[in-house]
Amino acid sequence: MDMTNQEYCAYVGRMAKPSPIAKDLAWAFCVGGLICTAGQWLLGFYVRAGLSQDAAGAAVSMTLILASALLTGLGRFDDLAKRAGAGTLVPITGFANAMVSPALEFKSEGLITGTGARLFTVAGPVLAYGISASVVYGLILCLLT
Repeated sequence: MDMTNQEYCAYVGRMAKPSPIAKDLAWAFCVGGLICTAGQWLLGFYVRAGLSQDAAGAAVSMTLILASALLTGLGRFDDLAKRAGAGTLVPITGFANAMVSPALEFKSEGLITGTGARLFTVAGPVLAYGISASVVYGLILCLLT
């Protein structure tokens, strides 16, 4: 069956299930908000436990990373992400998942050639471009001031 690109696009448009965008946006907002609310609650908890504001912030980050890595390792983070969508991509939890997932996927290939080599598969480009962008922005700011 020969189809032009326009015919194929029209066919795909007819066959594709419509996405409930408003529901997906609301759900992602709520789940992301709940993760941020949990982080804020943890911050208050750690401050009340006697940590300084900076130390409590670091403890919150470590707790959220640990929770995300643990949920990824137990196979529950993907279940949550399927339902919550972009709401689970709150930067710290999404980044932790992006680090742990390839490590688990390639662990059968060994610690060096599997886990070590694939650990930064997703996170590596994020780090490289993030650091590069920060250098460029810093240079621009330096030149403008």
